Amino acid sequence: MIDDIAGLRTVLSEDTVIAVVGLSAHWYRPSYFAAKYMQERGYRIVPVNPSYGEVLGERCYPSLRDIPHPVDMVDVFRRPGDVGPVVDDAIAIGARTLWLQLGVINEAEAARAEAAGLRVVMDRCVKIEFGRLFGGLGWFGVNTGVISAKRPPLPPRPRSRG
Repeated sequence: MIDDIAGLRTVLSEDTVIAVVGLSAHWYRPSYFAAKYMQERGYRIVPVNPSYGEVLGERCYPSLRDIPHPVDMVDVFRRPGDVGPVVDDAIAIGARTLWLQLGVINEAEAARAEAAGLRVVMDRCVKIEFGRLFGGLGWFGVNTGVISAKRPPLPPRPRSRG
């Protein structure tokens, strides 16, 4: 399982076509704003949800197996108990990476995906990790371009007039 900075950077650098399983068309859902964020950074987003025909200007497919082109990463916004069939489909379509979003923890299915040759990231958000590793985090969403653990210097103390 990939859980280190180098591994996460590699996945986010190499996997540019992301099938988002469970992508919602509602702007206020985490799947929507995570996918939109990645789309705005040059990734091709492939929505997978049988409830919609289109999301984020892209054709939406009912399942991974219905996608007619290669997919690098399968980003999963589903309940942990629903991951098994997604793993089956990710293996069948030849995806490189299975990314289970925050709160989507299924050790058995993650191990099965790894045994089939997929890279696995679990209980992490692709949007948060991209921002953290490539400079997209800052106060209130402002992109500072710098991630640092160093505190800024304190401002000078006012001098007393007495």
